Amino acid sequence: MIVDTASSAQETSMNRTPRRLKALAAAVLTLAAGSALADVTIGICLPLTGPASGLGIPVANQIKLWPKSIGGEKLNVIVLDDATDPTKGVTNAKRFVTEDNADIIMGSVATPVAIPMADVALESNTPHFMFSPAVLPAGKDAWSFRVPQGNAVMAFAMIEHMKKQGIKTVGFLGYTDAYGESWLRDFQDQSKALNGPKVVATERFARSDTSVTAQALKLVSANPEAMLVVASGSGAAMPHKALVERGYKGKIYQTHAAASRDLIRVGGKDVEGSYVVSGPALVPEQLSAAHPSKAVAQKFVDQYEAAYGKGSRNQFAGHGYDAVIILEKIIPVALKKAKPGTKEFRAALREATETMGRTILAHGVLNYTKDNHWGYTTETGVMLKVAGGDWKVE
Repeated sequence: MIVDTASSAQETSMNRTPRRLKALAAAVLTLAAGSALADVTIGICLPLTGPASGLGIPVANQIKLWPKSIGGEKLNVIVLDDATDPTKGVTNAKRFVTEDNADIIMGSVATPVAIPMADVALESNTPHFMFSPAVLPAGKDAWSFRVPQGNAVMAFAMIEHMKKQGIKTVGFLGYTDAYGESWLRDFQDQSKALNGPKVVATERFARSDTSVTAQALKLVSANPEAMLVVASGSGAAMPHKALVERGYKGKIYQTHAAASRDLIRVGGKDVEGSYVVSGPALVPEQLSAAHPSKAVAQKFVDQYEAAYGKGSRNQFAGHGYDAVIILEKIIPVALKKAKPGTKEFRAALREATETMGRTILAHGVLNYTKDNHWGYTTETGVMLKVAGGDWKVE
């Protein structure tokens, strides 16, 4: 601050002090306002408690490793728990856009929570990055993008593997919610297109259920050559074990929501020999040198395990890592058109996302477009086998 010494000499110290304090206070307020305007605010809604907490906590752990700024602008990151409750997720999303003036909202990992959050994104014209492969009606995802791989893309890899195994019939045991139903639909559609196996029996259960004995008995009686279990995290072990305990001897497949060591830890010997479709982020050491995601996936694993311990890597933390790669690509582009905290900046972020082009992530190669807010190609899925208490690429 520059002081005019000529005028100061004519003032008493008592008169100078209040004026200086007022000037200083005004300067501080101006700087604070400028700083607040420049911050890129990101509201993130995750299941840190409830049935899907095993998915949300790893993402939250990865977020703690995010950079403090992107494109020269500070990141103001707000993480709230949705408790795996759609109503809570909507409440959090509304708070982000009304109270926090968020430039971006993210979440949830739980599909039933992510879907209604998309309505808030659409109504407020706020870019929304889901950590779930949530299926939305046409037009409802105008502001929503998926960071995880879509179910159809992962079903493609699974069906091709089943065909190589000679499997003709499949039993379905999955969540009775949006994630389970979308997997069943996408699996059946892809299998029909690929001349793959037929689903001959279906049984469902709630995320909160602690037993699926009755469902397992019916499926074992149908005797399909393979079972498709659609569940998530440690919760995927319970239905898997139920099938084995009821005498099922065929092959059991799990979706990418089960690509966590929690499945192996809780499932124990019962999950040995089973198959899980995953993104490449889980096994960079086993990928070929030519795989486009090998180097990026290895960086994710090195960073995460340095912070949380050897073997702590998982599918969901990988999505948290990939989110930063997306942000580092779109934020600098949007900043050239508008300032954070404005509707113009939010629109610029959406446009930058839809035109970001080929982007290599830890979980595959992404290429969002105006008409495709899923982005991944059919080469994305990696089939893993549980062998000796660890993952092995098939």
